[in-house]
Amino acid sequence: MEWFVADHAWLGRAVFLHGLAAVYLVAFVAAARQGPALVGSRGLTPVPTFLRRVRFRRAPSVFHLHWSDQFFLTVCWSGAALSALCLVGATARLPLAVTMLVWLVVWALYLSVVNVGQLWWSFGWESLLCEVGFLAVFLGNAATAPPRLGMLLVVWVLFRLEFGAGLIKMRGDACWRDLTCLYYHHETQPMPGPLSWFFHHLPRPLHRVEVAANHVTQLVVPFGLFLPQPVSGVCATVMLVTQLWLVASGNFAWLNWLAVLLAASALPDAWWSALLPRPVEEWLVPSQADLTPYPWVMAVVLFAALVLVLSWRPVRNLLSPGQAMNASFEPLRLVNTYGAFGSVSKIRHEVALEGLDEEGAWREYGFAGKPGDPGRWPRQFAPYHLRLDWQMWFVALSARYGWPWLPRLLRRLLEADPGALGLLRHDPFGGRRPAAVRAVLWRYRYTTWAELRETRACWHREPVGELVAPVTLAKAVEDWW
Repeated sequence: MEWFVADHAWLGRAVFLHGLAAVYLVAFVAAARQGPALVGSRGLTPVPTFLRRVRFRRAPSVFHLHWSDQFFLTVCWSGAALSALCLVGATARLPLAVTMLVWLVVWALYLSVVNVGQLWWSFGWESLLCEVGFLAVFLGNAATAPPRLGMLLVVWVLFRLEFGAGLIKMRGDACWRDLTCLYYHHETQPMPGPLSWFFHHLPRPLHRVEVAANHVTQLVVPFGLFLPQPVSGVCATVMLVTQLWLVASGNFAWLNWLAVLLAASALPDAWWSALLPRPVEEWLVPSQADLTPYPWVMAVVLFAALVLVLSWRPVRNLLSPGQAMNASFEPLRLVNTYGAFGSVSKIRHEVALEGLDEEGAWREYGFAGKPGDPGRWPRQFAPYHLRLDWQMWFVALSARYGWPWLPRLLRRLLEADPGALGLLRHDPFGGRRPAAVRAVLWRYRYTTWAELRETRACWHREPVGELVAPVTLAKAVEDWW
């Protein structure tokens, strides 16, 4: 079956699957650590409430069968364990049917989390992980040859990811068209990284070159993925390097890392052999038995046909003037549409949560990732996803993004709830209850080179006003809101 086999993709497939397992592992661990406080029975948006109003057909999930906080953790840690087995290559050495079953279970477990995760799991990279996770079911194990159709579907995901992101920019904010968006983006992006300050202070002509290069990478280069080697490999390399540039410039969970893996899968084995030492290469591909069982061939062909049918709505969305930025058109999230930063904020506001101590002083709670203390330099968290920090960025854009969970978060702080405090980096009250809490708005900007040398701080901030006036347990936050 020469038509079915992609002989050039043994290493590309292995790198993709091992990397995907690593992303799954991070995603499940993040869900286990943050999920109970966000969507647990006493979470900010409880899953039991969600399940009472949303039916299985709309949001397929094992949690429709049973819900408890402990069961949620069991699902997350089970998914993490299976992901770890895939990461070390244990499942790739199992019989093909078992390998497929493992990847299918991992996908089903994570889809179950995403489909009840509500706004906390509403990001484009969640649907992307579900889509490529299901695709992994049909890529085979170490004993089967890489399926040409399967590897082509991986490239199809990469094409839609990049091309959709390029189109949404050209149709969105005018600063993408006049090449000025990077004058602002590194300063106003949701969660800057440790190098974002330096990216922001690059010369403005270089920022314009970056935007122009981004347009070429996302709107022109993706078409080269479908050309013969070495052209497709060169195009994939351009995308891979661009995505690593984005990894260095900010924290976007596993979005860029999945894009890197998708691009890596398109590199021919000859290139990987030149990059990888022999022990690593042999570990990634322990066997090349070149098996192509007929039932598996049929399964891959049928899956490719399904993707072709389901691609109709994402393609129509790409061609539409009213293009949706990130959307799933069916509850299993098998074929989705993607895009990012159709608009770019020009100024940065941040919401700070403060508690009133016994001496009448307001003390600020510290978040792990989002800007707070101006003297605290941003950290690198991606591919780990700090969900509360990201949602706080949206609240700074508009208070409506905080309903109904922000009032509940303030109540949990008033109660000194351990789960809510666990979502934060620093509790200024050491587990004690504050007398009152409030939410205040600050205007942030990066310091200049001179200010950095003087203060060693990367941020300068000025107060804007109160977003939520002081509230106490005696005066219910929900009533005030």
